[in-house]
Parts: sequence; structure tokens; C-alpha cells
Amino acid sequence: MTQLAGRTAFVTGGANGVGLGLARALLAEGCKVAIADVREDSIEAALKLLENQHVMGVPLDVASRESFAQAADRVEAELGPVSLLFNNAGVNLFQTIDDSSYDDWDWLLGVNLHGVINGVTTFVPRMKERGLGGHVCNTASMAAFLCNGAPGIYNTTKFAVRGLSESLRYSLAAHGIGVSMLCPGLVKSQIYASDAIRPEALKAGAKEVNTEFVSNLEKLHQAGMEPEVIAARTLEAIQENRFYIFSHPEFQDELAEVFDEVLADFREYPEDPGLADRLQIEAGRRASYKKAREAANAL
Repeated sequence: MTQLAGRTAFVTGGANGVGLGLARALLAEGCKVAIADVREDSIEAALKLLENQHVMGVPLDVASRESFAQAADRVEAELGPVSLLFNNAGVNLFQTIDDSSYDDWDWLLGVNLHGVINGVTTFVPRMKERGLGGHVCNTASMAAFLCNGAPGIYNTTKFAVRGLSESLRYSLAAHGIGVSMLCPGLVKSQIYASDAIRPEALKAGAKEVNTEFVSNLEKLHQAGMEPEVIAARTLEAIQENRFYIFSHPEFQDELAEVFDEVLADFREYPEDPGLADRLQIEAGRRASYKKAREAANAL
């Protein structure tokens, strides 16, 4: 179990939506919190809401390694060593892969995947060196499990975050650092307006924004789960050292259905040459994987 009180937390995408909900919940637990966001006006608004608490705002483009390192130095100089990392920032393009450009790929991969990579690569070595334990929580999505034609690139990034997070959980267990992956469904957030923060350098391959579609998405997201509810469920899971954080229970039956379809695609084949040797190798891998899961779950 990770004790939260007294720790310093770094939350990307922290000025609105789930990130702001996490900041509030962490402050209520007695943490010092840095909210990092690319929207400086949103940071100012968030700080006004969170005034008179141990919180600071940091402008940050999570796709920038250099900016991440500078933000880390600034936060730790003011709030102390970060031992709770929430890689939460994310953007979306509601379109299919075959209808997307290289600029579309570079933008979403830069924020949704490289933003997580940059957060991990910036903070985790510091956390390991200090030996104070801690926790890393990466925000994925139910889109890390459930696909459709759109949003194709978003699905790709979230599947990647899923693999990154599980692997990281096993490697950090030996250092007393837990790892979780948050998989929310529909959230009351501003992700529908992602185009508003798209970098100028990556707009050449962008399609014209469909304002009517965006307006409809805004209405849809108003029915999303409140960020404070997601934040409470997230911190509960972290304190229980759970890896998967499924904040939206309504997906359980659908996920079981998809897993059943996956298993149904296995086939019984005649024994092929080399099977016995392969099974011996796989038995060792399987035992190693089980041991890693047990060690990570025992934190």
C-alpha cells in the first residue's frame, strides 16, 4: 500500500477533467501537488480553485523531453521530491487510421504515448535513486481494450500505454514503486476540444475542424462521469496497489464478451515439430511472468 499523505504528486493534464479531479483528491489526502498543463489560462483558473493549498502550476507540453526535465527540476525545488506521478494528459482525433495524416500521428503519439514515456523517463530514475517508494499511474482508457474504426490513432496510443504500464509495474516492484493504469470510459472533460491545443507545426496535415461535430461531442461529454468520482476511485485503487483501475463498471460485461471472442479464436492443431522444446521454453517464461505478477501484487 502506498501512503499518500506528505508526498509530492505531479499530474499532467492537471488543469481540467480527470487531472483536476486528481489534484483535488490528492490535496485532500495531504499531498503537495504540481499541476502541469499545456493551457496556461486553465492552470491559472485551476490555481484559483485550489488556492491556499500546497499546489503549484507548471506550463508543460508533455511531448517535449526538455520541457519535462525543466518542469521536474522546478517542481522538486519548490515542493520536494516527486514520488507520485500521474501521466494523465491526452488528446483525441475522432477519425479513422486510413483517413489520418503523418501530422495526426505525430501529434497523438507525441502527447498520449511519448508524454507517458517522457514522464516515466524523467521521474522514475529519480524515484528509484531516492528509495522512497511511490507510485506511477498512467491514464489509458477503455480504448486500451475496446476498438472501433474511429478513433484509430487514439486506440493505438492507449494500447501502447497498456503494454508500457504493465511492463513497468514488474520492473519497478523491486524498488517498492507501484504502477497502475487508469481506464476510464466517458468523462466530463474537454477532450472533445483537442483541436484547440494542436501545435501549429503539426497542423499541415489536419482536416478542417467540423464545428457541428465538436458541438455534439461536447454535449455527449457532459453526460460523462464526474472527474471527482474517477479521482476517488483512482486513489482507492492506488492505495490497494491494483494495476487495472476500471472506474466505469458498466464496461465489465462488454470486456468479458471481447475476451471470450479472443479465446474463441484459438484452434487445436496437430502437433508440429519442435513443440516439446517450445513448451519447455514457454514453461519457464510462464513461471517468470507469474512470479513477476506476484511480486508486483505484493507491494
